[in-house]
Amino acid sequence: MTNPITIFEEIKKINEYQSEYWSARQLAKILEYADYRNFEMVIKKAKESCKNSAQSIREHFVDVTDMIEVGKTASREIKDTYLSRYACYLIMQNADPSKEIVALGQTYFAIQTRRQEVQDQRIEDQKRVFLREEMTAHNKHLAEAASQAGVINYGRFTNYGYMGLYGGLGMQNIKARKKLKPTQKILDHMGSEELAANLFRATQTDAKIRREQVKGEAKANQTHFDVGRKVRQTIQELGGTMPERLPPGDDITKAKRRVLSQKSTKQLSGGDDSNT
Repeated sequence: MTNPITIFEEIKKINEYQSEYWSARQLAKILEYADYRNFEMVIKKAKESCKNSAQSIREHFVDVTDMIEVGKTASREIKDTYLSRYACYLIMQNADPSKEIVALGQTYFAIQTRRQEVQDQRIEDQKRVFLREEMTAHNKHLAEAASQAGVINYGRFTNYGYMGLYGGLGMQNIKARKKLKPTQKILDHMGSEELAANLFRATQTDAKIRREQVKGEAKANQTHFDVGRKVRQTIQELGGTMPERLPPGDDITKAKRRVLSQKSTKQLSGGDDSNT
């Protein structure tokens, strides 16, 4: 049989956002489903598996309508589904296991999906480590600006910023919601998306206090709250996930160790890690 890598790579497509996808109709032919209606049942089961895995069905299964030629001058509409690599993996798990090509597909997409997961983890670790270090630096600037404005209780000042960004939730409420221990630092368990939102909150509050020469602890606290609320509003307008709904990450020290391990591996193998 033809190399499965060649089979599945040949029908892979790339969209305008440089994301890869597969056509369900083409995949059905490769998997030897003569009747597409039978393959639609496989897609339905795969979507259910996707839902049970807490993944977005719309992100991995995109239903479309294509036009195909049925003659020299005629064409008709057909329904198709564009599939992500993960969607293909789920389809392989729900397809007819008695077919050799399905077994090969299971192996291929399992390996490729795992590789993608590893790569995504590396990128996320690098972003988290960078943003966490930026938060440390900019929180020092924010503390300085707050002190100059007359803030004495910096913990309360910080809490106002969190309440604005997290829809009224203070530090302890956020920890409880994300099931963090009282001794764990919130920032050390934020993913890159959440860290970026908080970095924007910190830098913009710092700039606003200095620019408007805010004076008085109460006014500084309100400024921090207002900036946090504005960042939250922007996230909502963009259709993003509210920060309190984002899942916590493992401790940032573990992400740092993974990044250092990756760099050490590249150096030992003679690779160039200048872009990491």
